[in-house]
Amino acid sequence: MKILMVCLGNICRSPLAEGILQKKAAELGLNWEVDSAGTNGYHTGETPHRLSQKVAALHGIDISGQRARDFVAADFDRFDKIYAMAGDVIDEIRYIARSRFDASKVDLIMNEMEPGRNKDVPDPWYGPEPGYHEVYDMLDKATNKIIKRYQ
Repeated sequence: MKILMVCLGNICRSPLAEGILQKKAAELGLNWEVDSAGTNGYHTGETPHRLSQKVAALHGIDISGQRARDFVAADFDRFDKIYAMAGDVIDEIRYIARSRFDASKVDLIMNEMEPGRNKDVPDPWYGPEPGYHEVYDMLDKATNKIIKRYQ
């Protein structure tokens, strides 16, 4: 299974989602490839936000080695499933991918928890640390559902 997590800058939400799912898959011995990307390119090459790193570390997950990268149309060829953190991210994925966009591969990650609700994972970028904990908790629950679905 190859799964891509996508948010806007690839420094807050999607790195957390990548790290959480990677850890769970590894603990279960699943041979999964998990990656993350961003649609806006503002932070390409940067490490995850310090608060995303801190919250991940509090849960025994080291995401410090990740580097932000741009989502590209070829990601549709490489990944089986692409999870967006918010609706505007899906819009950007569609725009970037153009004719390569495959709706069957893309969904909001929170639809794993509440199918069809189209709930966004809030962007913690502008807020204080508690927002990063809230995002972690949401992604932790959603990744449990992903593991159950594809294991």
